[in-house]
Amino acid sequence: MAEPITLARPYAKAVFQVAAESNDLAGWSQMLRQIALVCKDERVATLLSSPVITAEEQAAKLIDIFGDALTPAAQNVVKVLAYHGRLTLIAEIVELFEALRAQQEKSVDAMVTTAFEVNDATVDALAAALTRSLNREVKLVATVDPSLIGGAIIRAGDTVIDSSVRGKLKKLAESINS
Repeated sequence: MAEPITLARPYAKAVFQVAAESNDLAGWSQMLRQIALVCKDERVATLLSSPVITAEEQAAKLIDIFGDALTPAAQNVVKVLAYHGRLTLIAEIVELFEALRAQQEKSVDAMVTTAFEVNDATVDALAAALTRSLNREVKLVATVDPSLIGGAIIRAGDTVIDSSVRGKLKKLAESINS
């Protein structure tokens, strides 16, 4: 059986194409995230996995939850996903849609994790350096993890830069043990 991300890919590409043609990537992003959030609810997940409820009923109930919050095109996406039994893949569809959106907008979400709190000027300087290095707009979020001991870990897309003391100690231990 195929991986969920593989099954979700054609749907994400199709939704992205519709969103790009309507010049509303942000609106679609928000709608897809809301659908994914609702589908995570235990009661809704049970409804979506029930063999007793038809695809049409699943789509209708999910659309009813949102009322007017979904555009007619988004309602059609829900209906298509339900018809093909893919509503359970909405989280993967959102993930792929966001990746396509970031690629289109030449942006990347990045996270810097440090052992201690850093000031806004440092975060801004790091974001500017990453923007130059990655040749993309960088949206940087800073978090604190005292277990790093010192240094920082930067994650930007599939790039990870680990200059933490914990990471360096781990590499040292691995080289000693091998």
